[in-house]
Amino acid sequence: MGGPVARETAACAFLPLGPLAPGHTLVVPTSPVADVFTTPGTVPAETVALVGRVARAMRSGPGATGVNVLNASGPGSDQSMHHLHFHVVPRWVDDGISTWPTGRSQHRFTGDPAGRPAEAMAVKATAVEQGRTG
Repeated sequence: MGGPVARETAACAFLPLGPLAPGHTLVVPTSPVADVFTTPGTVPAETVALVGRVARAMRSGPGATGVNVLNASGPGSDQSMHHLHFHVVPRWVDDGISTWPTGRSQHRFTGDPAGRPAEAMAVKATAVEQGRTG
């Protein structure tokens, strides 16, 4: 782990050992959480609030003109560390970093209704919010 940036009750921020850009920062919840799928209670809001503060500091400090917030959760995402974390990477025009995937997924959605991903995900999200399924 690199140097500390901020520490709050529910989350902390620190510099990684191999930064992608000057100021690249990791934001992690202080409680043991594996990924976005298992994040309890107010942890998401408090962690993302710190992500926002770090991002704003990148604009005012090193003068970044943009920021990427990156997270990988679950086996299909290439998650390498099984503790929820967000990379906050300061960006500048023509900085040489490519963060968008360069290909398209070969996976085909098979969920209901009628194989329409957005509608099926909305139905599932509503059920989860109502506590009917996990």
